[in-house]
Amino acid sequence: MRLFDRAALAQMLKKGLDGLQLDLNQAQQEQLLDYLALLNKWNAVYNLTSVRDPMQMLTLHLLDSLAAVAAFEGAQHVLDVGAGGGLPGIVLAIARPDMKVSMIDTVHKKTAFLTQVKAELKLANVTVYTKKVQELEVRQPFDVITSRAFADLSDFVNWSGHLLGEGGRFIALKGTAPAEERERLPEPWQVRELRALQVPGLDAERHLVFIGKA
Repeated sequence: MRLFDRAALAQMLKKGLDGLQLDLNQAQQEQLLDYLALLNKWNAVYNLTSVRDPMQMLTLHLLDSLAAVAAFEGAQHVLDVGAGGGLPGIVLAIARPDMKVSMIDTVHKKTAFLTQVKAELKLANVTVYTKKVQELEVRQPFDVITSRAFADLSDFVNWSGHLLGEGGRFIALKGTAPAEERERLPEPWQVRELRALQVPGLDAERHLVFIGKA
């Protein structure tokens, strides 16, 4: 497990938030650092991410997910598919405590980690499911379904489309968001917007793909 220099990470997080023009209070910033500490600790045993260095985790995972927060404005009920170690789900839940965030993954050790994070950070707005998204049934449909580097866009909408409410949208966090993948979307889904993201400290392409019904 790499050295976790909380003071240096806190400074870097604050700088990143300023760069994203995201206003999170001190308690939220502490929660994000607590989450990062848990990710770092569990990663040594559970291999939740291939990134080992906490400083890199902060940029590649936390700031990368925080860059997408503005896109969820107005959303009340969000599902993160293939949530893995909680990106962007946990980050969204911390940044937007007014929003209900559900996370689903088929891998039990990942959902065990998410359940632990929920308990330790006292995230009352979080629900965790261990199953295939195709098999999930909910009383209240979601107004946004999101994923980060989860699957091909067609699979993403085919597998989870039954969970999206009327007028809802998909927001996929992608690197380059290849055109052929966007064009292969099945009817009635279509890309509404492709939005480039600037992640502080990261020199790589990042995009949000917004998908809705035609």
